[in-house]
Amino acid sequence: MRLGETANDDARANGKPLDGVRVLSLEQMQALPFATQLLGRLGAEVVKVESPKGGDLGRGSLPAMEDPDGRRVGATFLRNNLSKRSISVDLKTPEGRDLVLRLATRFDVVAENFKAGAAARLGLAYDDVAAVAPACIYLSVSGFGNLGDSPYRDWPAFASVVEGMSGIYDFMARDGRPPTANPVGALGDISAGLFATIGVLAALRHRDRTGRGQYVDIAMLDAVMAMTDIVTNFWSLGLRGGDVGPVVLTTFRADDGWFVLQVVREHQFEALVALIGHPEWGTDERFATRQGWVDHLESVLRPAVESWASGRTKREACDALSAAGLAAGPCLTDDEVVHDPHVAARNMLVEMPRVDGVEQPVLIPGNPVKLSAVTEGPETRVPWLGEHTDEVLGEELGLSPAELAGLHERGVIA
Repeated sequence: MRLGETANDDARANGKPLDGVRVLSLEQMQALPFATQLLGRLGAEVVKVESPKGGDLGRGSLPAMEDPDGRRVGATFLRNNLSKRSISVDLKTPEGRDLVLRLATRFDVVAENFKAGAAARLGLAYDDVAAVAPACIYLSVSGFGNLGDSPYRDWPAFASVVEGMSGIYDFMARDGRPPTANPVGALGDISAGLFATIGVLAALRHRDRTGRGQYVDIAMLDAVMAMTDIVTNFWSLGLRGGDVGPVVLTTFRADDGWFVLQVVREHQFEALVALIGHPEWGTDERFATRQGWVDHLESVLRPAVESWASGRTKREACDALSAAGLAAGPCLTDDEVVHDPHVAARNMLVEMPRVDGVEQPVLIPGNPVKLSAVTEGPETRVPWLGEHTDEVLGEELGLSPAELAGLHERGVIA
């Protein structure tokens, strides 16, 4: 799907669920930008506030492309900022702070993901915003939260930090090998972004009923703990140290790569052994219990499954397993994901043309929220740093060209 294109266009007349909702976001990197991009995809207008000194830290990530002025626009920024407008304001100046507070009165949601306490030091904490815009929803996303008294409150955090602290890294470590960091990308960021979106939607609904704004406080560690619930749940049920219980949950080799298979019930085991040509194992004493499946996985089951899969592609193996009622899927390479027919059918990749002479467009994950009565898209490219500063401040605050020029000269805006 290309920028500017739409899907489910018959629903265009219905509008989008968040049409009219306005978000002013003091954001950087991924957790909050992911949330605001999702809100934007659901119809919200998002204005992004960036520092004049380099802007969102995600712009400096690698790999990167260059904007029309030759400035780096990094991968983290590129995948989280479609359809936003960017204004560049120095929040460390009194004038910059005042501009943001004046803008807050015209927005439904003010959001920030500074390190805990930084917004308060800037004079842009919840109480500061609520004083001028009491009906505003104020969203904070941080490593360990602002409300409450976490012993880690002052720690900086990236996704990998809270993922490790959730227990999932140690839980998944095997055979004495050190835990693997970031095994599935930025789970800590995306999970926090999802819960931030849910919190904003709930707070907006609450405001519809009460007329009151409120503080939505999202801690990345809380979000990851919710996503890695087996760590604490299994511990409470007696499974400790990464023990997932007696199940077959592993990958097997086919001719062109690997596929994952999960067998957790007796009827599934019977279906598997029948499919691979060993129906007698369904009544074999070695496999009479689920623990027996695990005990004989490497010595008996794996060789048999991989012998059966030999001569089949991973897709063909999964087709056969699925037809037998078993849950299996191919372990796709990056190239296979990009060209997968499901991905194309569901519009799960958005192409953003590059502006620096490279033919291959940047690929950005599409909107996973599909609504039958809502058009998907159109989306616009990510904003260049401060691209909409004068436009937004002129429209929202009525600043004249002379006033804007003065703010530029004093370094308040860029």
